[in-house]
Amino acid sequence: QLQLVESGGGLVQPGGSLRLSCAASGFTLDYYAIGWFRQAPGKEREGVSCISRSGGSTNYADSVKGRFTISRDNARNTVYLQMNSLKPEDTAVYYCAARRFVPTVQAMCVMTQHPYWGQGTQVTVSS
Repeated sequence: QLQLVESGGGLVQPGGSLRLSCAASGFTLDYYAIGWFRQAPGKEREGVSCISRSGGSTNYADSVKGRFTISRDNARNTVYLQMNSLKPEDTAVYYCAARRFVPTVQAMCVMTQHPYWGQGTQVTVSS
């Protein structure tokens, strides 16, 4: 069974950092582009950052550019989202998603329907 499992969320003060992990089981992440998405209460799900299968191409939402970094370790079958300088508006449930074929990582981040999703991890930024 193909599964994605997110971890690393939690409560952090403004200006703090968290690193989210998205671990795959039942399939090899090498063949999939991966995206991080988030959904805050009362808001639609939005693409945060996406990475190509090789890791050579990445995309970031304007709201997180310069603060978040996406990376992947295919040997560990895991994708990471390093989040620095966190703001209260970053508070949301964060999900990772996998898609085998994407025209571009920018396109993946715009799509909100993907074949595989994790269960989500809560990130709360508050003092």
